[in-house]
Amino acid sequence: MAILSPRRRRSAAVGVAAVAVTAAAGVAFAVGGASAGTVSGTLYRDPSSAVVRWVAANPGDSRAAVIRDKIASQPQARWFANFNPSTVQSEVSGFVGAANAAQQIPVLSVYEITNRDCGGASAGGAPDLNQYQTWVSNFARGLGNQTVMIILETDSLALQTCLSSGEINARNQALTTATQTIKSANPNAKVYLDGGHSTWNSAGETANRLRAAGVQYADGFFTNVSNFNSTSGEANFGRAVISALNGMGISGKRQVIDTSRNGGAAGDWCADDNTDRRIGQYPTTNTGDANIDAYLWVKPPGEADGCRYAAGSFQPDLAYSLANGAPNPPTTAPPTTTPPTTTPPTTTPPTTTPPTTVPPTTTPPTGNGCSASVSVNQWAGGFTTSVNVTAGSAAINGWTVTLTLPGGTAITGAWNAQASGTSGTVRFTNVSYNGRVGAGQSTNFGFQGTGTGPGATASCTAG
Repeated sequence: MAILSPRRRRSAAVGVAAVAVTAAAGVAFAVGGASAGTVSGTLYRDPSSAVVRWVAANPGDSRAAVIRDKIASQPQARWFANFNPSTVQSEVSGFVGAANAAQQIPVLSVYEITNRDCGGASAGGAPDLNQYQTWVSNFARGLGNQTVMIILETDSLALQTCLSSGEINARNQALTTATQTIKSANPNAKVYLDGGHSTWNSAGETANRLRAAGVQYADGFFTNVSNFNSTSGEANFGRAVISALNGMGISGKRQVIDTSRNGGAAGDWCADDNTDRRIGQYPTTNTGDANIDAYLWVKPPGEADGCRYAAGSFQPDLAYSLANGAPNPPTTAPPTTTPPTTTPPTTTPPTTTPPTTVPPTTTPPTGNGCSASVSVNQWAGGFTTSVNVTAGSAAINGWTVTLTLPGGTAITGAWNAQASGTSGTVRFTNVSYNGRVGAGQSTNFGFQGTGTGPGATASCTAG
């Protein structure tokens, strides 16, 4: 599926409630124990994303290590942008089911509204709003009942220049109904509406549009998708929007910010022709800000905007430009001991392409040791594997995980670790930035291969 990329625009005049933006100077990370919004847990890393597939297929490319370590290793949104009412339910349930099995939170970007992008580079969507509601209903049936995060229709509110007043009213009703449909199907779904960004519409105008589109039924709004404004500027803008909503009697709404490429210069919306960009803050729900539920990579880094390349196509030179020179990921993954506080589903997980194993709930070792838990996502002829390395009661300064692969299996690529071979018994050792793991904390690595994935048994040696 081609993941489309909405075009980003700048308002010629920014209202007084909008906040001036400066370029992000670097990447900052929330520290353990910091407060956050209403979402907690580990975000889901899609093992079949375009960047993961590219890294696996190009292990000898000089750009591969940087792209692997700083982009492919991170959770990103899965875009649902094709009008496919007959198959969307199974696609959603497969993706969500894999995330649920990993006890992680999936992020789904819905991009299907009629007349999306006002006919621009990412034109398309449902033929009309009645068919849109049919598509949304089928989409919602695949969401299960655990925590999911929904980015609902980028550009749908910030960009309305091609719509008449009657069409705007119809779109607002469609977004309200879509939100209610998703919430009815999965009460634990977190739904966020389009808030544009801090240098587009004013905070007051943004709040008015959110209210008209039914934000009172949603969890909040998202900003900065596919754009480059600094995280601090977006957070200030978000607070202004929340304040405006509070003044309308709409309280308790929160923000999510796309930080996928806001670690460099701001400027024109299209990244295809601008190399002065960097990935921003790594995705996390531990934001340290009670108004912000998450920093997300909604726009997958390395996917084009539609200027020089086809919108949504993965371009390794764009990915490398974003990742090269950016800080390394955090040395430990967010804690995975607190899964979403929901009742497990009573139905059998979907049989599309879920992981074939559930991560074992082993107790971390005592003393200066480590343990490893393995999760496999298997498909016909290949697999990806995610491995969590957890330190015991003392911090460790290096680790080695040993796995035995089934006969006929071969590793085609790994990220966040160095592999000693490609078949048989393989040892994975830490790379420079994730060898030190705090007591009771975890870090993650993964690998992809052909054949049958490994079982859940792995040994871990510290040092």
